[in-house]
Amino acid sequence: MNTLVANNKNGVEHIYSLTDIIGYRIMLHGKRIGKLADLVVVEHIKLPEVTNVVIARPFGHPSIIVPFEKVLSIEPKQVTIDIEAEEPYVRELRSEEILLKDHVLDKKVVDIEGREVEIVYDIRLVKRAGKLFVTDVDLSKYGLLRRIGLKRLANFIYSLADKIKEQTVSWAYIQPLPPTISLFKGDVKLNILKEKLSDMHPVDLADILEELDREQRVAIFDGLDTEHASDTLEEIDPNVQRDLVFSLTKERVAELIDEMTPGQGADILSVLAWEDVATIMKMLSPENASKIESILKKQDENILNFTTQEFLKLPPGMTADEVEDGFRGLARGKDVIMYLYVVDEQDKLLGVIDIKELLMAKDSDRLGDIMTETIISLNPDNTLKEASAMFARYGFRAIPVTDENGRILGVIHYRDMMNLNHRFLG
Repeated sequence: MNTLVANNKNGVEHIYSLTDIIGYRIMLHGKRIGKLADLVVVEHIKLPEVTNVVIARPFGHPSIIVPFEKVLSIEPKQVTIDIEAEEPYVRELRSEEILLKDHVLDKKVVDIEGREVEIVYDIRLVKRAGKLFVTDVDLSKYGLLRRIGLKRLANFIYSLADKIKEQTVSWAYIQPLPPTISLFKGDVKLNILKEKLSDMHPVDLADILEELDREQRVAIFDGLDTEHASDTLEEIDPNVQRDLVFSLTKERVAELIDEMTPGQGADILSVLAWEDVATIMKMLSPENASKIESILKKQDENILNFTTQEFLKLPPGMTADEVEDGFRGLARGKDVIMYLYVVDEQDKLLGVIDIKELLMAKDSDRLGDIMTETIISLNPDNTLKEASAMFARYGFRAIPVTDENGRILGVIHYRDMMNLNHRFLG
């Protein structure tokens, strides 16, 4: 596998197979100086990053270890590097550095019970934003056939069996290797041991689950007790969370939701089709189902039902001095006083002024000159759920609601939104 991939939203540029690129000739200033013998990684993040390339040189010269940042390109059959001289890069391997070929390739993978499962036949690497990361170990027989030089046969055999061909395990599923890696002679072990699952914090477990493919994720998740699974599900990225929920039975989803607060349960159910929601709701405890139903209905309510008309609405020609002098009277009885909403004679919203900006303005400044004209607003068709998301996104203390012509129809206060959350989502 040495595949060019169009840049996508994750910045993936290339996908490589370790056994494909090992042995590539190394080019320096147009001259071949050796061959790629190994790749060095350090486990300091979720996916180990390749930090160096090991270059075997001919005629008895010692190997050199060159930083990956010195690699200009990885092309079919050759790697081009850019260094001034070779000798400064002769050094010993450090204890924390892992050699992918020597230390990991061909190691046995041991399952959660300590039994041998497969052999690491290959290692998948992904180049992203100019850096090279280890993402998976290949345990497939396809990888074995490729290793022994039968790539064409492997491609033919597996051309109609892609699922078998892609028998890989995410590196996030692998236990950290010993710190004295140069002494490592043992097996590669899976990161998640059954007896340790219950000891892992839901946040840490969520990080690992997000790195696994669907089958691995569901297999691990199914091994969790209900309370731990429920806590972990709440911490998983929404996109992964949605995929995981779709992979579970409705009975399992109901068990998990019954362990959550009504608000958290409503968030999970909101990604499902209504017929699935209705089925799951019948499986919940009556009290929890009632609260969640209230939340789901409330989330779809029109935002206008929660706005106030008691806000400061002022003309653009008014001066800062005039507003400050009359502020006590203007603000009396108002629900929203931290923002001034500048409108024309038809109530079209022209701009917004934070009270702090008013206090910092010159007395003679007109509101139309100091207002912020870029307005973030809701429209009458927005729901409570959409309004809540907007508050979370922008951090405003109040948001105006305007119609299609820009006329201000009301303002919703963050405090009122929080009160609703406490009442219905707690």
